[in-house]
Amino acid sequence: MSLSGTIFGFGASSAIDDRSELLRLTQQADRDGLDLFSVSDHPYFGDRLDAYATVGFVLGQTRRLAGLVNVTNSPTRHAPMLARTVTSLSALSGERVVLGMGAGGLWDRISAMGVPRLSPSDAVDAFEEAITLIRKLSGGGPPITYEGRHFRVEQLAPAPVSAPPVWTGSNGRKSLAATGRVADGWIPGHAADWLSKRYRESRPVIDEAAAAAGRDPREVRTIYNFPGTITERPLAATRDENGRWIGGSVEQWIEELTGAIVEHGASGFILFSAEGGTHDSVSLGRWACEIVPAIREAIQAVPA
Repeated sequence: MSLSGTIFGFGASSAIDDRSELLRLTQQADRDGLDLFSVSDHPYFGDRLDAYATVGFVLGQTRRLAGLVNVTNSPTRHAPMLARTVTSLSALSGERVVLGMGAGGLWDRISAMGVPRLSPSDAVDAFEEAITLIRKLSGGGPPITYEGRHFRVEQLAPAPVSAPPVWTGSNGRKSLAATGRVADGWIPGHAADWLSKRYRESRPVIDEAAAAAGRDPREVRTIYNFPGTITERPLAATRDENGRWIGGSVEQWIEELTGAIVEHGASGFILFSAEGGTHDSVSLGRWACEIVPAIREAIQAVPA
């Protein structure tokens, strides 16, 4: 499959009790032509499936659907080992992997797993360094030695597989700048969308850092975690009093997201329920079989 065009996916539950539903919905999404599923990474919760074990298992049960950990809890996943994990998954699945990266947020829980606590600034430094090292340990070539503040490897052979695309869940100014320097995509935090203050204030930080690093800012795509309800009839208002999208009819979804792509440069959408969880199979089917094909057709008709 290709992740170069506009991407449409859905957020899946990682709860152990939802494992049968997870497999059923991901197989449905695979048949219906969605591009991607995502799961969260909270290894300190005992009732959750391990995110990377889940992605690997689902990729083995599907044919074209890509997997994304949204986003990897990088403090708990040592960067050289994470490099081996994602390149292995990419090789086994035919490159159906996206590497979502975060600096870590719930530090009380992270440190309870025996991981040394980092300051917010150091956590972002480690996050950027991890992305850099994962790229160095991918794509073949001679063994590398790397001496960083947080990671060190000596004469370690890269995998003969390219690193997957890297999308970050950056929020703070420092991590946004790191995204501009080293990432391929950005998932705005708190389900913020293209009309939000968070987006308006954050995206310029990414663009400025990308340009300063000699990159075209357009190389860093924006993919939205996008919650909402798909209704039978049109809603009088598709956004609440704070301007946040709440959903609407199939036609209202098509109009909203087509506009986001054409007018605001959106690169993709990961569907969640209005409560932030997984949609039921009926709504997921309407997303995959009615909304997404119509948006793809609409954007193809727009003059280049």
